[in-house]
Amino acid sequence: MPTYSLNINNKVHKIDVDQGTSLLWVLREHLQLTGTKYGCGIAQCGACTIHVNGSPQRACVLTVDGFADGQKITTIEGLSEAGDHPVQKAWIKAQAPQCGYCQSGQIMQAVALLNENPKPDRDQILSYMNGNLCRCGTYMRILKAIQLASENPPSVS
Repeated sequence: MPTYSLNINNKVHKIDVDQGTSLLWVLREHLQLTGTKYGCGIAQCGACTIHVNGSPQRACVLTVDGFADGQKITTIEGLSEAGDHPVQKAWIKAQAPQCGYCQSGQIMQAVALLNENPKPDRDQILSYMNGNLCRCGTYMRILKAIQLASENPPSVS
């Protein structure tokens, strides 16, 4: 079994896993970073959104051997130790979560948006967030949270 060196949340982890193992399962099963959720397994829902070198990516379709080795990976747990990232604080203020299942992916996507465009307008937010699904339909609260966070933009994660 090969060993991979993964930089996750600014900490290097040595992982022994089979080739082709999903980065999502490495995070959840091997490193106990369970904030990143399994939703669809085909990169269509956004529940597993993480950042790879600052760019939002779907962990369910990334393989540890083909993509993750040597990359800087940030999960929801890596945004802030105290849960006080501006987007997380805005999420609470806007009461965005309902069931909460999609929220880590939504937050990671929103952080990437605000890192690229600190002051997006409504249409830019809706377009950028389009690939992240919320089965509870809290889209208007998610929009509000991102608008609140844009008033206090996050630093690059």
